[in-house]
Amino acid sequence: MKSAVETLNPTRVRLSIEVPFEELKDSLDAAYKKINQQVTVKGFRKGKIPARVIDQRFGRGAVLEEAVNDALPKFYTEAVNEAELNVLGQPEVDITDLKDGETLNFTAEVDIRPAIEIPDYSGIEVEVDAVEVSEEDIDTSVEQLRERFASTSPVERAAAEGDVLTLDLEAKVDGEVLEDGVAEGVSYTIGSGELLDGIDEAVTGLEAGGEATFASELKGGSAAGREAQVTVKVTQVAARELPALDDEFAQLASEFDTLEELRADSRKRLENMKQYDQATQAQERVLEKLLELVEVPVPEKLLEDEINTRKHNLEHHQLGQMGLDLEKYLEIQGKTAEEFDAETKEAAVKGIKTQFVLDELVNKEKLNVNQEELTEHLMRRAASSGMSPDQFAQAVVEGGQVPLLVGEVARGKALAVVVEAATVKDTNGEIVDLDDEDEAAEAAEAAESTEATETASDEESAQA
Repeated sequence: MKSAVETLNPTRVRLSIEVPFEELKDSLDAAYKKINQQVTVKGFRKGKIPARVIDQRFGRGAVLEEAVNDALPKFYTEAVNEAELNVLGQPEVDITDLKDGETLNFTAEVDIRPAIEIPDYSGIEVEVDAVEVSEEDIDTSVEQLRERFASTSPVERAAAEGDVLTLDLEAKVDGEVLEDGVAEGVSYTIGSGELLDGIDEAVTGLEAGGEATFASELKGGSAAGREAQVTVKVTQVAARELPALDDEFAQLASEFDTLEELRADSRKRLENMKQYDQATQAQERVLEKLLELVEVPVPEKLLEDEINTRKHNLEHHQLGQMGLDLEKYLEIQGKTAEEFDAETKEAAVKGIKTQFVLDELVNKEKLNVNQEELTEHLMRRAASSGMSPDQFAQAVVEGGQVPLLVGEVARGKALAVVVEAATVKDTNGEIVDLDDEDEAAEAAEAAESTEATETASDEESAQA
């Protein structure tokens, strides 16, 4: 086999491949064997039909077609490896010449990863938000905790802001009650904005047993986006009572004995969360600076596929779960279809460039991923997906996604190398030390732990 490479542009090449006919022997034998198993000829046992009979009965062309289809991937792969190409996606193959007994000539056009020159990135400078926790921040945090431990008690008066109501709801569209438009025993806090637009005005002032009807656009369900006439009946009005801010509250809501200790812990947790946000901000801004320094051509077909994937995921997964379609989503966002397409393309281009640059950095810096790093990454991905680590790991292995996870970890390490080399200052002009990656990881874990603790507290409070 002979092959030659023609560069069509920085991200696409054409391979011209010439295969002597004798190198097709294995594929020809396989073609005859396959056809033998598929056809019957009177006078011959199945699988024992001579090649000359197959040629006479079914045509030599059918055999050649089967053999070439079998051989092309092998010779294409050999040519790619010989030229040391880093190909992207599937090739466009064209058989230019096939002479029985002589040669097979074909071309394959395919996208490749562009050659990228990583410049000196040690001079990158970025500014991030300072880590500052005010007394007001602590007050807000403690107040949110206090809200979660609020108790309720039924009252015989008109409903007012902050009251917790028990409601029965019925939604009609064009005078017909929707199949999924009836709900009973719904708990709703006036002013929370968690249900329908207009419901606060409708229920405020009603006592238990009172009802009202109002118009509202449905946010989900079978008639999402349509205007409905909603009848709401109040079956109970309950007042919320917040616990006093004292040591007893600290003991109820946490493992601490005093309110002062609870506030000190709140300060520490807020600092950890802001440190994590600061580290994330530094990574994002350093990456933006790095991409500005590097010229990265983007393959057109890869970009088209990435845009389509992003649109598909948004329409069929994210929006579907919210009961919205793309048109309604754009209306809510206040965007035109053209603006959405432009933003999606911009995000896709940035995503592709980021992967190319960081992958090149992985190679340049000779970064490897060990089992411990992969396991830690898998645990984080499992937590964000809502699956257990074992379930997520099984899904990754069965889906053949392990190399993708390894790539994610490696690119994260490559970005960490650039961040470490960069100068990061906060808005106060102070140098931010991001050399110790463990600190950022611990801050992230602290933030996640905080969320988990708060969720558990919510559940315990609800059960109480």
